[in-house]
Amino acid sequence: MAATYQKLTQARLKALPVGERLSEHGIVAEKTKDGDIRWKVATMVDGTRIHRVIGRASEGVTRTQAEQAIEKMRTDARAGRLDLPAGRKTHMSFGEAATAYLDRMERTGGKDLANKRRHIEQQLLPAFGKTRLDSVTPYAIQHYSHGRAKVASQATVNRELSTLSHLLNRAVEWGWLRSDRKPSIKKGDEPRKKIVVLSDEQAERLLMAAKNDQDARLHLFVAFGLNAAMRHSEIVAVRYDKIDFDLNRVFIPLAKAGEREQPMTLALTAMLRSQREKEADRDGWVFPSEQGSKVPHRLSMERGFARAVVRAGLDPSKVTPHVMRHTAITRLVKAGVDLPTIQRISGHKTLAMVLRYVHVHGSHIDTAISAMEVGRPDAITPKLHTPLADNDDGKDAGAGQAIEKAMVEGAGFEPAYTCVGRFTVCCL
Repeated sequence: MAATYQKLTQARLKALPVGERLSEHGIVAEKTKDGDIRWKVATMVDGTRIHRVIGRASEGVTRTQAEQAIEKMRTDARAGRLDLPAGRKTHMSFGEAATAYLDRMERTGGKDLANKRRHIEQQLLPAFGKTRLDSVTPYAIQHYSHGRAKVASQATVNRELSTLSHLLNRAVEWGWLRSDRKPSIKKGDEPRKKIVVLSDEQAERLLMAAKNDQDARLHLFVAFGLNAAMRHSEIVAVRYDKIDFDLNRVFIPLAKAGEREQPMTLALTAMLRSQREKEADRDGWVFPSEQGSKVPHRLSMERGFARAVVRAGLDPSKVTPHVMRHTAITRLVKAGVDLPTIQRISGHKTLAMVLRYVHVHGSHIDTAISAMEVGRPDAITPKLHTPLADNDDGKDAGAGQAIEKAMVEGAGFEPAYTCVGRFTVCCL
């Protein structure tokens, strides 16, 4: 049934003073300084308030077109409701999804929750909070990323995008968002951080400091990091009933690259045997949570680890729990262990990730490169390395260098000449 109008009539519009407006049924008519009528809509559509300028009377816009604009918005909203994920009656806003996401993560012991909460509350909610969850577009994410990169490092922005990506993936998993509506997220390039590695002496000091800490389980955490190259989240989730003490293996069901059997050193196995004898639950968590906690095992050992780092005389701003993993993997590389075996121990998804640990400055590289050595510097015969022609007046020598230079420049390279004794070395 068509709406009837008492205010937005031709007579009332004609008598409307400049700067005044009339509003009825979500349509607004405003008289401008030049006597024109500007038509707007200001109405609620599917729970969302919409303010939009439709156009001017001088451009041919009428009240009817404003009515048609509102009807189209309502039609689009109805179509949007038909596009809901299975089992949902309404679309979630990003803010609603973010709040529910953090709640679920806390109840289920989600990883890195403190940083995820900070990213969401301080950055992502102000940017996307009022947006419908399925309306967060790749363009909006790129706009956010570029804006943040002006005031924060690319590494920081990428961590925030990782939190956003995790939230959207869980939204699909939990039925809040259809998979085909999940936007792609492109992270910016960031300089790779230098891998920090402990010396053997520093590693021993760290383990000793952990043994002397007030936390009776801290030394096991450090022992896992240095003797199994496991990630922080993997270590705190270890259970005794997942350890094969005869084969020196621990089963990790929720590893980053998928479940795996993690090899352990004999020293670590012995420590775990000893600790198990003291446990009330000999099949339970190696790092059980504190009494009254909502989660079954500890989620972080960072605080105690930082104490041990300081006690060991190391820099807590550089030595984090992940440094133990770097150290263990690097020791395997220096010992000459082949990369596929290292990948099997470290649990990396690809060999390319293992290659990061093959430090070009390591002594093992110097030892390895010597195996390729052919000939000696003092075995070079000078006559074989003279210029093309080297007569007494030097003319032919100069011609030879000119020909050589022309060949290099003709190939499109910039020549770089270095004089070594009486020879010229050309570096392309």
